[in-house]
Amino acid sequence: MNRQIHYYNCSDTVNVTRLSKTLSSYLNYLTPVYAEPVVLCIGTDRVTGDSLGPLVGHKLARGRLSGLPIYGTLQQPVHALNIREQFHHIKKRHPHAPIIAVDASFGKRSHVGCATISQTALSPGIGVEKQLGSIGDISITGIVCANSPYAQLALQTTRLDLVMKLADFICDGIELAMLAQPSDAVYAQSGG
Repeated sequence: MNRQIHYYNCSDTVNVTRLSKTLSSYLNYLTPVYAEPVVLCIGTDRVTGDSLGPLVGHKLARGRLSGLPIYGTLQQPVHALNIREQFHHIKKRHPHAPIIAVDASFGKRSHVGCATISQTALSPGIGVEKQLGSIGDISITGIVCANSPYAQLALQTTRLDLVMKLADFICDGIELAMLAQPSDAVYAQSGG
């Protein structure tokens, strides 16, 4: 398993293709024939910096991948209060599906505005000192803030423009990766 974290600045449009190719390679490694991945978008629309996940879910649900199972949208967010319940529901409904977990994150100041992807589980809430466990097989994050001792304040004062740019970038990367999958892996079942 490749545990390397790849960073892609969302300001460079070429990086969308790079993100999608990395995601495709991870899915090819993880996905048995005909197993469809699930996208789990984590966060809340009540805090600007933490709204990245629900925005990605919202955009994906309205995008070109009508059959891809997506959990966590603006209408039905997956957050600290319901994440365990949603995870168990996903594992029951999609027992053999790889999970692509999407969330906002903190990072170095020089990495703010970058999306990351890794073939590892995501640890949601860790930036705000919540222990919610590890979730997913592939993690995609958008770095919305620099590391800070004032994590909650930093998330609340994150610019919506940055969150929207990251959400568009991540959504485009996921869509490109899914559309590049073999035609017999068309995602016909509806999720969340």
